[in-house]
Amino acid sequence: MRYSIGIDIGGTNTDIGLVSGDGRCLARKNLSTASYFDASVYVADICAKIHEMMAEQQVDAIDGIGIAAPAGNYYTGCIENATNLNFKGIIDLPKLFREHIDVPVVVSNDANAAAYGELVYGGAKGMKNFITFTLGTGVGSGIVIDGKLVHGKTGNAGELGHAILILGGRPCGCGRKGCLETYTSATGIRRTALEVLAQHPEYNGPLSKLSEEELTSKHVGDAANAGDPLALEIFRMTGEWLGIALANAVAFSSPEAIFLMGGPVKAGEVLMKPVRESFQRNLCFVYDNSVEIKVSELSGNNVAILGAAALTKAK
Repeated sequence: MRYSIGIDIGGTNTDIGLVSGDGRCLARKNLSTASYFDASVYVADICAKIHEMMAEQQVDAIDGIGIAAPAGNYYTGCIENATNLNFKGIIDLPKLFREHIDVPVVVSNDANAAAYGELVYGGAKGMKNFITFTLGTGVGSGIVIDGKLVHGKTGNAGELGHAILILGGRPCGCGRKGCLETYTSATGIRRTALEVLAQHPEYNGPLSKLSEEELTSKHVGDAANAGDPLALEIFRMTGEWLGIALANAVAFSSPEAIFLMGGPVKAGEVLMKPVRESFQRNLCFVYDNSVEIKVSELSGNNVAILGAAALTKAK
């Protein structure tokens, strides 16, 4: 059996997993990213966790380390000026890791890692052309064409969450307005809910019982699945917007499938049904019946780790 390490670096926490060649996460460790201000100390502590897992699982060697990181550049292996990490500037992860573990280190952003995880361990096995969309705090995407993950000139290709959906629309963290993620991310769904609630002061359903601070996209999904009309309308709007974006994505890559993952997708058909309906209405006819909209088959709790570990097979 062969093994690799998958690391998901978030602004708050870092998840580290030991992954077997058949896609099982055998062990997990966790660090508080936010408590580190020195990248060297941070990487040293990650490597200590890796050695602990290997000893606990009686694993003598690993093939490599894959890292999903904010502002992670596949070409350089560096974290480049991440805004949500305490250690700033250019962080050369392969160099720092080699001081403790001498194996190949592959770095990319979390959305690209998720796409590669879907290809290696998930529902995209055997596919050569597909796209993944991750709906979370933002919207990330990964594009695979002819069996290869698309990185582009800068290593940051595939930022479809920052394709403008509505001209002059909602302000986005990237500095522009109307990006897809401001409408279809978990935070975007929350924004829609607050707007719709403001338009319906007479509403006294479950969402009205929550303060603005308490309201989340999960509350909207739960209410929609319980049949609440306002929540269903919020998800219908979200599905309409996302379906348009997916139809546009098909036009440039003609994928076999588009995989959706992330918290809002767990709401199920209250989101997926309007997404598919909007997708079909907005899809160019030349692609009719050629693309499936699917939910990711990666294990929900281990998506990020499996995706990062899969990166080790990319080189």
